[in-house]
Amino acid sequence: MTELLEKAVRTARALSPDMQDEIARMVLAYAGHDDPVIALTLEEEADLIEAQAEMKRGEFATDAEVEAVLSKYRL
Repeated sequence: MTELLEKAVRTARALSPDMQDEIARMVLAYAGHDDPVIALTLEEEADLIEAQAEMKRGEFATDAEVEAVLSKYRL
């Protein structure tokens, strides 16, 4: 292990468990590990499948719908 990676690991040890897990997921994804980076709930997975189906059907938000969301959150 390089000195830089050792320093990064030492620094990560001081972070919260959630942050440590996030860093671990990024490293594993970067290294090509096969596990999914984000574990979806069954509801999230169903929403994602539906969103992909909507894209295949060409169902996208209108400009007005996008503007309404951006205005709501001031983005």
